Amino acid sequence: MNTTRIFRTTKLLSLTCLLFLLCPAFSQAVVVRDATGNALEFSLPPSRVVSIVPSATEILFELGAGNAVTGLTYHDATLKGAEGKTVVGGFFQPAVEKLKAVKPDLVILGRLHKEIAADLKACGIPVFVYDTINITQAFETILTLGDLFGKREEARKIIARNRDELDLIQRKLAKAVPGEKKRVMRLMGRNNVMTPGRDSFQNELIRLAGGIPPDFGRKGPVIEVSKEEWLAFNPQAVYGCGGDRNAARELFSRPGWKDVDAVKNRQIFYFPCELTCRAATNTGRFVQWLSSMVYTDEFSDPGNEVLETRVRATRLLDVDLPYVEAARINHTSIRDFDNKTLMVDFKRPQTIISTLEGFRTGITSVGNHYSPPPAWGIGHKLGIDNIRARVLEANMKKAPATSFLITGADMGNLSIKKAAYKDMEVTALVTAGVMSNALRMSKDVGGFYEPGTINILIMSNMELSDRAMTRAVIAATEGKTAALEDMDIRSTARPLVYEATGTGTDNVLVVKGEGLKIKNSGGHTKMGELISKAVYAGVNEAVLMQNKVTAQRHVFQRLKERRISVFSLVSDLSCDCLNVKEIKAGRLARKVEHLLLEKEYAGFIEGAMALSDEYEKGLVKDLSLFNAWCGTVAGGIAGRRDLEIRDYLSHRRDIPLLLRTGLNTLITGAVKSLEEEGHE
Repeated sequence: MNTTRIFRTTKLLSLTCLLFLLCPAFSQAVVVRDATGNALEFSLPPSRVVSIVPSATEILFELGAGNAVTGLTYHDATLKGAEGKTVVGGFFQPAVEKLKAVKPDLVILGRLHKEIAADLKACGIPVFVYDTINITQAFETILTLGDLFGKREEARKIIARNRDELDLIQRKLAKAVPGEKKRVMRLMGRNNVMTPGRDSFQNELIRLAGGIPPDFGRKGPVIEVSKEEWLAFNPQAVYGCGGDRNAARELFSRPGWKDVDAVKNRQIFYFPCELTCRAATNTGRFVQWLSSMVYTDEFSDPGNEVLETRVRATRLLDVDLPYVEAARINHTSIRDFDNKTLMVDFKRPQTIISTLEGFRTGITSVGNHYSPPPAWGIGHKLGIDNIRARVLEANMKKAPATSFLITGADMGNLSIKKAAYKDMEVTALVTAGVMSNALRMSKDVGGFYEPGTINILIMSNMELSDRAMTRAVIAATEGKTAALEDMDIRSTARPLVYEATGTGTDNVLVVKGEGLKIKNSGGHTKMGELISKAVYAGVNEAVLMQNKVTAQRHVFQRLKERRISVFSLVSDLSCDCLNVKEIKAGRLARKVEHLLLEKEYAGFIEGAMALSDEYEKGLVKDLSLFNAWCGTVAGGIAGRRDLEIRDYLSHRRDIPLLLRTGLNTLITGAVKSLEEEGHE
């Protein structure tokens, strides 16, 4: 055997060994059963998975099997690791041909996808039917998917964490609420009050949170509630998600419907839909949050706590500055929940300026504290001074020498960014959450105060003058705003019209530092440039980690942030407004959704969104060319030269003119296309 052949053989063996290490095979074939009892056998973990069920997709990413996911729905766009995956539509009406195009070796569907399942099986594509009846089954499914992807140990850890979180709430409830529990109801529906049926896992979540769910004697994922049943149950707390807020505003203004304890006492809560509507990897966290909102008064009493207030774990950070002694994130138990505190200790006392606390001297530690969702209601009730005292107690710090910011953004999503020029270096430590109270200053109305949501700590390797410290706040703020605008982060109050400039609760903390003295950090200085660059990069990364949002996110996500659901928007149209009655709203919704899966039509709506913002500012005045473009796009959808755009959304005057015209363009083209199909 010659040298070349030996080299090739060795290289082949090395590559084979590498592939074996990177792609773990089963020691023997694995057989798993789905929710229907159907058995699937695999000799290797699936590597090209399309998941139509958001709960299952969430589990796969949490297991560490996200690399195997090649296709998902637009509901999963904000999962960590989902960026760059092929979007195949929504849960109810995925695009089957686009799904097939990624050549999946496994497709995860729900029970209602019977026709799609039959189609895929006929093509030889394995199908796993996912369903959740109760929490026990949810945990069993996590184990099943763990087995399927060679992630059994990871699955066990997820379940153990959830069980620990549920156990903690049971211990708290036993101490804080030993007597009669409160009546709690999940609000669903739009035009009528609806709720999950007696057999829904959502009622099990209520029971685990210490509530008494309604039992109206009917089963099903959702049932309608009569006024008599509503009044008889008399809920003491009601919660919902997403569009339930608008429904509550309308329904609870009506006679009878407003005459229950929950409405009268304003015990109406809203949570992310991915928590309320799923029994998956975050069940324990949601139960903790729900329970703490229902029993805020009881959980606010220190006498009802079951865990000691202290640091439970520490993670060291690399913050290399001459005057920094150490930097770390402390996992602390405060009010029984897992808080996280960034703490930076100095070798010598420092002067700082904080937009939360003002100008302070003699500071030996600065930081940023994360209070988790279950602690938010308690924190609002007891106030910021109480929060400060408990954070200082947990981290064993003294108030005169410590300054920290407070946030609801997870400290596990902290971004540390550096910017340097020659000997000058700036470090920015940033946390950011922008999906709950982002706003556009000068346009939105201020109505409340709470600790910051985008928090920024600035430190440099030089000594900033008092002037440079205050000017650094402006540099940091402008860098933050530039990042938000470049990502198209929307105002929470008026997302259809305004880009956000920040959130209503942002804060900046600047450390004076040590070294060469710097008198200015304005926009024309290198120090100002480095501060803004570090903050810009930090905000981008922190928003990605906290909210899973990038400038390259899918158009469905950007529409969602504007509170536009294409499926709901088109499905709500009356068939009488369509050109032919044979075109059902459901078919039309599917057609429009599937158009947005194509790059050219997604790009068209992205263009309409950008132009709409400029038109609303008064920077664009003549729309003749845009209207001509719309006619061409609609005609292209229908296979014609041009079409006159029809206004199907006249009832949605809240949508700005240009964006409404863009959406009407897709609907016009889709209607004409379906009309032509009906004549074939």
